[in-house]
Amino acid sequence: MLEPLKEKFPGVEVSGTGVLLVPAADLPAVAQELRDNPDYGFNMLTNLTAVDYNDHFIAVYNLVSLTHGHNLMLKVKLADRTAPAVPSLCPVWHAADWQEREAYDLLGINYTGCPGHPTRILLDDCFEGHPLRKDYQWEGGRE
Repeated sequence: MLEPLKEKFPGVEVSGTGVLLVPAADLPAVAQELRDNPDYGFNMLTNLTAVDYNDHFIAVYNLVSLTHGHNLMLKVKLADRTAPAVPSLCPVWHAADWQEREAYDLLGINYTGCPGHPTRILLDDCFEGHPLRKDYQWEGGRE
């Protein structure tokens, strides 16, 4: 099912069943293709999150095709820990807006290209740092 997508976007890799590794630069175009191409029909972004792996981040997007009854997970590796950034998917799925803001707030990932980003939504504007990062130092230390 995903072979034509890999031909169109050579940087995309299939990793396991229903998981695509996507280069950050290709993310908006891949997402647009997955949504608009009736062969895929991934019309719903159900969840967006990110994971800190000490030396890099992974942005994770869970998609659903209500038409075909398929699930798909997109993963984007972000190697820059000092200023992790990935293009916003707000223009493709409006549901990305608040979830991208949450990931920024807690992990410091900047989702570029969406007005108003980055913006904190959970923590006070004067809060320093991003508390879900593994290198974040909690008051009193971290075990």
